[in-house]
Amino acid sequence: MRLRLTPRDTTYFDLLAEIAQQTVIGATLLAELLGASRADRQDIVKRLSEVEHDADDAAHSIMRRLNRTFVTPFDRDDIYALASALDDCMDAMDEAGHLIVLYRIDELPMAVSEQVQVLQRCAELTADAMPRLRKLDQLPEYCVEINRLENQGDTLHRTLLGDLFDRATDPIALIKLKEVVDVLEEATDAFERVANLVETIALKES
Repeated sequence: MRLRLTPRDTTYFDLLAEIAQQTVIGATLLAELLGASRADRQDIVKRLSEVEHDADDAAHSIMRRLNRTFVTPFDRDDIYALASALDDCMDAMDEAGHLIVLYRIDELPMAVSEQVQVLQRCAELTADAMPRLRKLDQLPEYCVEINRLENQGDTLHRTLLGDLFDRATDPIALIKLKEVVDVLEEATDAFERVANLVETIALKES
């Protein structure tokens, strides 16, 4: 570990952990949304938006702190990128939930639930990893597992798209479903970007 002679503002760790915890809540709500009736989905999406706003607030707090803090726990550009990537995870999940409601999609393929399960696991691992940035503890294992989950998500996405195009009879319904599964894939990619940034930070600080 690189020797530091100046005090560090550790609030960043708490804020990053807060955003990561919001992604756990968001992924849980997204899973709940898939099994809900159309009448109940409005309330779930409202809660999803509230979680997304909470994640935004934490990300903005990080940006404001970066503008007024000279000493940071690690490179300020990396902190900025990590906060933005975490926020992207939440944004994509929120968008997916809103699209399901907006497009009035009553039934979703089982593979969509599998996509969301991958997102739930990514969120849980990320929330567990953020506090470990303080001591750079067990982060390589986290990065490897997120990469494995992202590969699993890629496979699910390709298979799902193939099935949709094979079985589609309504082109409008196909377009709606494709947009949802694409946004879910974007969320998985965002979690991988977080893991890649964590790996970069760990390498710089070791």
